[in-house]
Amino acid sequence: MNIHQISVFLENRTGQLAEITHLLAENGIDIRALSIAETADYGLARMIVDDAHKASSVLLAHGDILSMTPVWAVEVPDAPGGLADLLNLLASEHIDVEYMYSLFTHKDGLAYMVMRVSNEPKFLGALGDRKIRIVSAEELGLK
Repeated sequence: MNIHQISVFLENRTGQLAEITHLLAENGIDIRALSIAETADYGLARMIVDDAHKASSVLLAHGDILSMTPVWAVEVPDAPGGLADLLNLLASEHIDVEYMYSLFTHKDGLAYMVMRVSNEPKFLGALGDRKIRIVSAEELGLK
């Protein structure tokens, strides 16, 4: 099962990310993962929050421009080589990782990576063959 990622377009101005994170906090929304990318003209904050639908409503009401995208959360051993093994598997299956970042959550020696990939059916098949687990929204405490 995939999870919902919110991507918020940011103006290149001081304090906009602070405004967004403060707004989410005021509304009781917990950020579980955050990735920031920028270009010369704008920035992009990709985030996983505990309640994506509530966060989207709050941010849209604030006037922010956003999109919601399905992404995958995958367990990897929280040890040297844990991520390398996953990425080697994807490379061997010719599956491109469009982007990736980690969740703040770690549990029982496992870390969680958020991924957007080029070929979801092939990705799911490759992981299933190797017993690499996709983590559900419920397991991560997401709504």
